[in-house]
Amino acid sequence: MEKQIVLLPGDGIGTEVIQAAKEVLTTIAEEFNHTFTFSTHDIGGTSIDKNGTPLPNETVEACKKADAVLLGAVGGPKWDNNPSHLRPEKGLLGIRKELGLFANLRPVKGFSQLLHASPLKEEVVKGSDLLIVRELTGGLYFGTPSERQNDGQSVVDTLAYTREEIERIVDNAFKCAQRRRKHLTSVDKANVLESSKLWREVVEEKKGDYPDVTVEHMLVDATAMKLITAPTQFDVIVTENMFGDILSDEASVLTGSLGMLPSASLRDDSFGLYEPVHGSAPDIAGQGVANPLAMILSTALMLKHSFELDKESKLVESAVQAVLEEGYHTADLNLLGEGKKVNTDTMTKLIVDFIKAQSTSKV
Repeated sequence: MEKQIVLLPGDGIGTEVIQAAKEVLTTIAEEFNHTFTFSTHDIGGTSIDKNGTPLPNETVEACKKADAVLLGAVGGPKWDNNPSHLRPEKGLLGIRKELGLFANLRPVKGFSQLLHASPLKEEVVKGSDLLIVRELTGGLYFGTPSERQNDGQSVVDTLAYTREEIERIVDNAFKCAQRRRKHLTSVDKANVLESSKLWREVVEEKKGDYPDVTVEHMLVDATAMKLITAPTQFDVIVTENMFGDILSDEASVLTGSLGMLPSASLRDDSFGLYEPVHGSAPDIAGQGVANPLAMILSTALMLKHSFELDKESKLVESAVQAVLEEGYHTADLNLLGEGKKVNTDTMTKLIVDFIKAQSTSKV
């Protein structure tokens, strides 16, 4: 198999975790006789400094020609005082919009070796295994107008969705539920917001097309509470853009670290952009201590969803599991003095070595 992969390191630790992902994918290609060709392009704050924009046209065009995109992280306090159009996050929002990526998949699974790293009680998080499906291209983040008025004394943000936008993300979530435990929780604020009322209507209409999936509706505030008190009750959660952004970050405590959460941003075909949920962590950038596992797990999602290489994807996931079982961890995974703390390069090498050792059946 031959695939073109665009790398967007971005800011902070993005460069370090992208390098780890490239090493893992290069190993997969070598062990399974694939050809992965990589090209690197600018995005985020680094691109602002270099190109005067968080998302150069060259980056957009390269991504459109690729088979998949890996993104490290964007943002940092260096650009906090920039005008809104020169914020690093505009690059991330812009590339999602340009590529038509409407479905963000964020799997959240508690690794048994890391349960004690979570601030929640082990008996609460044990067995947690859920998928948050977040709509990416509508809602408050893309509402027009979004502006200050009356000499800056009042503000307007608009939340807009079309029926078509809701239908396509809901269909995606139902299909995900069919491949998992067949339970879908649709999250909204239908007791207040008109957009949520339409959202609930669409889910009710669509559930007839997926009779094997059990559906429940839950208000976003109740969902936030249940994620912390009873996370094992969830299988697939589907929700709009801002709710999904907040809930998926909240769910990160189930794993003990944002450094363990991968994500996939998809459209209707096999194309996707894959990135860790964590931020750019500028306070540790360049120190070689960043956790690469979320980025590496994002490559597993890419192998599965964009390339349909299930064996390779599962091998990457197994490598992460095995390394954790052996007690290795990066500094963000607070193991209370237990285990073997390693840096970014060593963690990556451990993953690579496991893949090489296990890939005895080459294709």
